[in-house]
Amino acid sequence: MPSPSSAHWLSLVGCVWLQTINGPNADFPVYSSQLKEVKGISQVQLNFLAFASDAGKLFGWFAGVAALYLPLRLVAVVGASFGLIGYGVQFLFLERSGLEYWHLFLLTSLAGNGICWINTVCYLLCIKNFPSDSRVVVSLATSYLGLSAKFYTTMAEKMPRGATARYSKEKVYLLLNAVVPMLVTLVTAPSLRVVELTSHRRTDPAFLAMFAVTLATGACAVVGSIGSKSIGLSTSEHMISLYILLALPILIPAALKVRESMDKLREAKRENRVHDLATTVVPETAVSVFEVAEAENKEEDAGESGYHDEVGGVRLLRRLDFWLYFLSYMFSGTLGLVFLNNLGQIAESRGLSDPSTLVSLSSSFGFFGRLLPAFLDYYTAKSGYSLSRTASMASLMAPMAGAFFLLLDPRDMFLYTSTAVVGTCTGAITSVAVSATSELFGRKNFGVNHNVVVANIPVGSLCFGYLAAFLYQKEARGGNRCLGAACYRDTFLVWGSTCAVGTALCTVLYTRSRGFAGRLPSSGEVDAERSGGASN
Repeated sequence: MPSPSSAHWLSLVGCVWLQTINGPNADFPVYSSQLKEVKGISQVQLNFLAFASDAGKLFGWFAGVAALYLPLRLVAVVGASFGLIGYGVQFLFLERSGLEYWHLFLLTSLAGNGICWINTVCYLLCIKNFPSDSRVVVSLATSYLGLSAKFYTTMAEKMPRGATARYSKEKVYLLLNAVVPMLVTLVTAPSLRVVELTSHRRTDPAFLAMFAVTLATGACAVVGSIGSKSIGLSTSEHMISLYILLALPILIPAALKVRESMDKLREAKRENRVHDLATTVVPETAVSVFEVAEAENKEEDAGESGYHDEVGGVRLLRRLDFWLYFLSYMFSGTLGLVFLNNLGQIAESRGLSDPSTLVSLSSSFGFFGRLLPAFLDYYTAKSGYSLSRTASMASLMAPMAGAFFLLLDPRDMFLYTSTAVVGTCTGAITSVAVSATSELFGRKNFGVNHNVVVANIPVGSLCFGYLAAFLYQKEARGGNRCLGAACYRDTFLVWGSTCAVGTALCTVLYTRSRGFAGRLPSSGEVDAERSGGASN
């Protein structure tokens, strides 16, 4: 099978950069307490605002439909525009009385929906431009989404003094959330296209280089989260190091482009040397044998494809596997996201003065959690089989349930440990889920199917977030602020039990789907996918 060229790797770099900035809602816990004071809202109302960002995903399937008919770069620009409007209007009018609570809710929902559009573009590019390595590439690209909170908090900390003196903390974050995604989308837009495979040179060194850069980026983020000053690294030096590492992947398509140019020069010289032999008659039998063999290979590939049903539309909602998948995802990955959305209030209730440390910690470990499936897939794919996505999800849910129960202990050590575990498992589950959707329901309708699956996020965010806010408000005894481990004690107990149920549901799903779970797609299926979706 042909290997990815420099153009394919350039599209992956574009996806990496887009994923890095496509989590503006991840920094909400950092400024949620200030927003609560500015607008004079209760804890329940604040949790509804956290839910609003997820509520936009209820209409995420529009992005999947749009990707069927519009160029992918245009889909990405539309998503960035939603974020620019959603966060930009809040930035401009936040402190004015005319911007009411329901305005904030709708604007945050619009921005949340924009995230779905950019994610859809990245997923489709990874699957179509790297058909034989789609699992690895999807995990690689989505791992950078785990850095979003770290990226925004680092940028906010080093904003010019004039901006920080003029604008409050919440307005600084709203400004970054509005402007940065649009700027990065416009920069990467030329690379966001599906490219036909033509090169036959292996790009294994490119994957190894990408893994090395990604690991270094994650290590840099963790060092900054735990405390760069303790090792003598200033905040500015850490920020510069992080930005350089984020820019390094562009060297991979650049190196491949140089190699392709040299190959073309060598090929041109070779053609000149054998020009006199161009009129030599090629034996017909050789051509015939080659054509027959090629036809037989195509027939074999076609026979091997379709190892699972292609499911879409109403049929998806009628499948028991869909509901097992939907609920197990909601009781694990979504539950982890709700926990991360509440980190600001959890830190405040435990007496921590700066929640950005916890947010950065969860972001950095979430990065490694998202990256873990990429390593496992890369080193197991050569055997022709890969780890079952449903089995992987079930194995990740168990430690998450344990982490919630560990949070019942009021000591800060367990808070930091549990945050790291939940961040890692949540990141890994959300990354694995992208491939699990295609493993369970096929790739033909992936753009729409996965956006239907992630509709569990707003549903879970509403239920679990409201429960946490209700129990918090109850412990606050009529006030807007609660202090002490009791504020979230009952919440952690319910969340841990719910995650345990999710583990059981996902185990049942694995037993039902293990007949085809983990099977790699055949080359015939890959070719069919690309021919059917190359118009994007």
